[in-house]
Amino acid sequence: MAEVTYHKPVLRDIVQMQELVLPEVKSGKILYRSDDEIATNIRSYTVAKAQNLIVGFVALHIHTPTLAEVRSLIVSEKFRGHGIGGKLVDVCKEEAKKLGVVQLFTLTYEQRFFERLNFTEIPKESLPEHKIWADCVKCKHFPICDEVALIYNLS
Repeated sequence: MAEVTYHKPVLRDIVQMQELVLPEVKSGKILYRSDDEIATNIRSYTVAKAQNLIVGFVALHIHTPTLAEVRSLIVSEKFRGHGIGGKLVDVCKEEAKKLGVVQLFTLTYEQRFFERLNFTEIPKESLPEHKIWADCVKCKHFPICDEVALIYNLS
């Protein structure tokens, strides 16, 4: 496998990011984000690149001074099973620690993946209400959500 590097994206990366995530958006596994929304939040993303192609990315979204979310995690099907997803989550953990975040949460259909990274299932009702109305209302599955909420303690 080609060497994979991890770094912050630049605005011209948005086209590749959208192409990579499109199948998961269409299936309803990942929430659609417009180019403008990604551009506005570009500093929250980390990309994984191999041979100058984006093969994965993730976003760290801050909700409160102590709580952040791991969101929009995607790895190209061709590159799955090589630890890229885990490394992207590790990058989020490191960045969150530097910022002083205490807990990371995620809403996901990939429960076992996150449990392998020491996330623990929690009731969705324990998530901040503004999370539900700001993002979940855009989801094609809303209001019948079958994602699992998980949390990770950074301390």
